Amino acid sequence: MQSGFKLDSVLSRGLLDVLIKAGLVAALVIFAYQVFQPFLELMLWAVILAVTLYPLQRRLLRTTRLRQGHAATLLVVLVLVVLLVPIYLVVASIGESLESLVGLLKSGAWRVPPPPDAVAGWPLLGAKLHALWLAASQSLSGVLNHYLPDLKGAGRVVLGAAASAGGAFLLFIGAVLVSGVIMAFGEQGQRAAQRIAMRVSGEARGKPIAQLCTATIRAVAQGVIGIAFIQMLLIGVGFVLKGVPGAGMLAIVVLMLGIAQAPATLVTLPVIAYVFSTEGFTAMTILFAVYTFVAGLADNVLKPLLLGRGVDVPMPVVLIGALGGMVAKGVIGLFLGPVILAVTYNLFWQWVDQQVPERPDGPAA
Repeated sequence: MQSGFKLDSVLSRGLLDVLIKAGLVAALVIFAYQVFQPFLELMLWAVILAVTLYPLQRRLLRTTRLRQGHAATLLVVLVLVVLLVPIYLVVASIGESLESLVGLLKSGAWRVPPPPDAVAGWPLLGAKLHALWLAASQSLSGVLNHYLPDLKGAGRVVLGAAASAGGAFLLFIGAVLVSGVIMAFGEQGQRAAQRIAMRVSGEARGKPIAQLCTATIRAVAQGVIGIAFIQMLLIGVGFVLKGVPGAGMLAIVVLMLGIAQAPATLVTLPVIAYVFSTEGFTAMTILFAVYTFVAGLADNVLKPLLLGRGVDVPMPVVLIGALGGMVAKGVIGLFLGPVILAVTYNLFWQWVDQQVPERPDGPAA
């Protein structure tokens, strides 16, 4: 009887020790997460950039024979120069477009033409749209004053989106700088990632999982985000040089469409039609139309070259990741969402494919 009581007492003390240790570990993990949480998005973006740019750094090391730290610094400077100059042009174009629009509205020189009579016959909203359009053609200021509360709400949304985009841009610059530090210790980081994967999934599957994550990050970053950014630069520079109104905003729309896997021709074709309608068919407008149309189709050439490397990620996964990431985290989620969801998708299917081999039929040994 006493031995049974002692055994229960020992088991109770052992269970209590396990619970106390688990509680201390959980408290430590929660506290560490709270401390690290403000830097989580920055570090995620920095790791994605470092994994994507690391092959360029290794090629730079072989070409110049610099040290890892010097090569990483040079690569970060080149990336910042390549990114900041076009982004500055886009932001300057947005500012000029807004300034000219405000000046045009204040001067009163811009008039809304009266609506065609056929608009009133459109189903559902035809009559209301015709009445609103007619009122705007007669007195635009009166219509604006009538809808001023709604316009204020829309303006707050636009300003919030602009602030979110500005914060994401600053965060991206910080992530580029941090990625340079990570690339300076690239070999140590690669060994650490493999050790963590082997500790989680075993020695046999650890290295393949680490390689799968690396290949997925590079495939999505180069084949989706990279192509969308290149296409935005090509189209945006053409819009700025041609003086298209709102060129900066249109370039950002092209970037979002590219990440969401929508064709850029949704923007380029209306712009080409607008240029032809306002300036006519001249040598410059035809050259602009050809360049813009080809730039809008550049993803069809770049995707087989970049997205085919590494792993195959279904486009619906990328689309859901982009839209869901934008809803959850704003502009930064538009970039992080496809990468994280693609990594999760490939890890899930690798786990599904790891089936236990069936034993051959036969008598037991």
